[in-house]
Amino acid sequence: MKKFMTDTYLKALLSLVAPLASQDDPERGDVPGWVMITMMSAILVAAILVVAQDALVNMFNNAMAMINR
Repeated sequence: MKKFMTDTYLKALLSLVAPLASQDDPERGDVPGWVMITMMSAILVAAILVVAQDALVNMFNNAMAMINR
């Protein structure tokens, strides 16, 4: 009897949840798009670092020197 009640309860619960999981949601997201945005951002940061590394290092060193005074 206990197994029957458990099975019935699980079937009822799944019948409530299953329609929600199977619907196509247009707002669900685009994983390849997010991967592309992340990669483009990382490449942009790397390109800026290559071009402006000396200036950024000098700015950081100057800021640390001002704090240590």
